[in-house]
Amino acid sequence: MDKVALTAAGLYAIVLLRAGGTFAVGWLAGAGARRGRLAERISTAKFRRVERAIQRWGAPVVAVSFLTVGFQTAANFLAGSMHMPLTRYLPALFVGGAAWALVYATAGIGALEVLARLFAEQTAMGVAAVTALLLMTVCGAMVYRRRKAGSTDRAAAADES
Repeated sequence: MDKVALTAAGLYAIVLLRAGGTFAVGWLAGAGARRGRLAERISTAKFRRVERAIQRWGAPVVAVSFLTVGFQTAANFLAGSMHMPLTRYLPALFVGGAAWALVYATAGIGALEVLARLFAEQTAMGVAAVTALLLMTVCGAMVYRRRKAGSTDRAAAADES
């Protein structure tokens, strides 16, 4: 078995467990909300229409969500909390998960091969590339934290006014 197929198979198993688990947690949260204090709010006609639409048309959204960054967890949780039938959810999970695993396996192995070749042929250039990548990551995290702290400060100042 070649390395891309083996990596894709491993990633596929991981995504099925992770996304399926997120769906299950959403299902339990939705069941709890139906019995708790939110029961009145989620029993309205408008909410039921939205729930039926997600149950009926949400499967393509779930499948495509695997090709996005940051939306797939929300899509799987929402599908679970809205009690999307397993007959619709599981095919979306299998198709979307397979696409996710193939994309990450091929892109990930390709990136690792490029880095390995770079280190083998031009070690100094490889070290510089990894250092630049780490610096960009740290700088991006710092900018994100400062912006988040700034928005929190502005919100607190607005509350005081």
